[in-house]
Amino acid sequence: MASSDFLPGAQRSAQLSFSDQPAWIVKDEVSGGWALQIGGVEQSHVDLEDPTHIVHEYLRRIANVLDEAWPRRKPLRIAHLGGGALTLARYVQATRPGSAQVVIEIERELPTLVTTALPLPEGTDLEIVIGDAREQLAVMEGRRFDAIVLDVFSGDESPAHLATKDFYLEAIAHLEADGLLLVNVGDDAGQRFLAAQVRELEDASAEVGLSGVWTLTHASLLSTPADGNMVLLAGGALASPEVAQWRSAWLQAGPHPAAVLDPGETIEAFGLRSYPQSR
Repeated sequence: MASSDFLPGAQRSAQLSFSDQPAWIVKDEVSGGWALQIGGVEQSHVDLEDPTHIVHEYLRRIANVLDEAWPRRKPLRIAHLGGGALTLARYVQATRPGSAQVVIEIERELPTLVTTALPLPEGTDLEIVIGDAREQLAVMEGRRFDAIVLDVFSGDESPAHLATKDFYLEAIAHLEADGLLLVNVGDDAGQRFLAAQVRELEDASAEVGLSGVWTLTHASLLSTPADGNMVLLAGGALASPEVAQWRSAWLQAGPHPAAVLDPGETIEAFGLRSYPQSR
């Protein structure tokens, strides 16, 4: 093996046992930094020189939410369901040193590939748990987090047992009273899976007395059919009297053009008024 293979960021690969897909760490010649590709599709991007540089639009929106929902640089307890290249974990360490983070990743080989090729920032407190997100979260009975980030959904390829009201209730039960659940959902132009997830999360929120689901996305996705990602938010944090200020900050931070929908606007956007609600 060439000595360059040991340099941070050197191209590496692994065969993932759960999905039976090849994973590669490759140089990003367009944005700089490094990209994680799985099955030939880019999944994550990492800038080793600047962990706060986030290329993927949906992840930038998630980072913006975290920035506003708690005082700057306050350490947080965060669970990441789905690890990717640990881009958000790196961001949290850079912006909130001392945060205690846990990643639940179903692909056993992926964390080793990522952390070997793309070392984590010094001082990162990160626990890596291998296994199914729902099963492993259930094992953590009594454990609470300020934020839980769910990043495993992509339309028809999404694990069905995570795309339910019952799982959202289980996840919310692991949040502090002022915690936040952040869900990334990627879907095709029909947005049927996305609409179903909004409904499941709305029903879960209503059952435990939360204020409802917020949505952050590229504004064009609300009017023009296209493939894309939306970030759904739920949790006690959204009852804060400062939520209107957060909304203004999220809109201003982008990426642009940005849209931020409150619970009423979210229901309206996805036509959920025609569905029976479990209120």
